[in-house]
Amino acid sequence: MPVTFVKEKFTATATLDRPEAMNAINFEVMGRLESILDDIEQDDKLRLFILTGKDNRFISGGDLKEFHSIDDADGARKMSSRMLKILERFELLKCWTLAAVNGHAYGGGWETMLSFDFRIAKASARFGFTQGMFYLPPGWGGLTRLSEVVGKSVADYWLASQKVIDSNEALQSGLIQDIFPDDKFESSLYNLTEKLTLNDRAFIEYMKRKDHRKITDELEPFTQFWESEEHLSRVTDFLNRKQ
Repeated sequence: MPVTFVKEKFTATATLDRPEAMNAINFEVMGRLESILDDIEQDDKLRLFILTGKDNRFISGGDLKEFHSIDDADGARKMSSRMLKILERFELLKCWTLAAVNGHAYGGGWETMLSFDFRIAKASARFGFTQGMFYLPPGWGGLTRLSEVVGKSVADYWLASQKVIDSNEALQSGLIQDIFPDDKFESSLYNLTEKLTLNDRAFIEYMKRKDHRKITDELEPFTQFWESEEHLSRVTDFLNRKQ
């Protein structure tokens, strides 16, 4: 199972478990997340949904090896649209949502966590804004969400320079809300969970009321870059180096 799912009294936790791919998101993961969302969207007692990774890894991004089989804009559009809908469903959940970043978050990993209400990380976590290495802008809403969270000039700089930042810079910029020591991550996460589930759904739903913007304007530019020879070539070079 690429994503395990556990429900407790007021909390549901999804854990990515693809060690062979550094917890990268592929089509199977997307399908599993859609099934999990079907469940938690119907649970009106749920107060907190947590997304994390197994074995000191969060999400390394989209699965380049699998997604590299997509060689045209239409295929890229379908893949990106599907993930955009998944992340929008996370945003629209009526319970609190928490990205528990227990390892590195690159590319689609930080794009995914930005759709959550709250984001906390291990002290050793790193965040890589590395899509530009593959001649590709963010395609899962990351350009819009990142600019909203850290400001457009910072977001543009990180993406233009393929920046990799540590947890301290992530905290200072507002990308995450808290840092937990590596050796106390689980206990700190448990304590935070207790606090986030203290109040009932009526309270949480009131707190979460807000207007939601459409971010699909990113879709077309993403798909055009996706089918470009430059993007395909860079991914091929990257995959060849990994072998």
